[in-house]
Amino acid sequence: MIAWVLAGFGVAIAARVAASRRPSPAHTVIDDPPQSTTIDDNGAVRSVQAAKLVLPAAELERLWSPEGLERIARTYWLFLTRATLGLIRVYYTETTRTVALLFPALRLLRFQAPEYAMDHRRGIVRWPIEDGILVARRGCGHLQIDVQRLGPDPERPGYERLHVAVEVANFYPAVAHRLSRFIYTNTQSRIHVIVTHGFLRSLRRLDLAESRVGRFAGIDEVPNPPIEDEGAQP
Repeated sequence: MIAWVLAGFGVAIAARVAASRRPSPAHTVIDDPPQSTTIDDNGAVRSVQAAKLVLPAAELERLWSPEGLERIARTYWLFLTRATLGLIRVYYTETTRTVALLFPALRLLRFQAPEYAMDHRRGIVRWPIEDGILVARRGCGHLQIDVQRLGPDPERPGYERLHVAVEVANFYPAVAHRLSRFIYTNTQSRIHVIVTHGFLRSLRRLDLAESRVGRFAGIDEVPNPPIEDEGAQP
């Protein structure tokens, strides 16, 4: 729990420092769906945080590729480390992404390698959840970033609108299972929302990290997003 509380303070500090130092070529507005965090009768959590991003059309065209999607994903993990002042770190292998408290042995969450899907309107990167201290059930759920183009901004010629949603779905938190849903809702869940909102706001700077993997060159190299999976609607 200490790690998650410190994460919240870290996000606030990082956001203030970033805002004071860097200009913002884009504009973001938090746009969470109604009931953005829910727990079903079986204890599975679904949490969606979203934002609308208005950015120069030329910048969007430059970024709209699988490599750009990889860079957004990498930026998310890097933001997590920076926001927690290095307390929480992400360790990479070819098949996993491990979110740990300082050291790999203190594994909070371990994800399988990301799965990508993209076309000319929508891009998705999804990490299936494998295990970790914060997980009550192994091999359940996923974390994903879903990016959708909304078209030109009618109020700003030369700009386009983008909807970015970060979703955790079918996640069984150990805190809720072993202690109580109330404790989970008022600790880990709240900090997750704060961290994710901080990440979404940071996208306005368009300062994306370089891809750590660089697996794809063109949209044709990845599957199309599934039609039946409409994700968090803008």
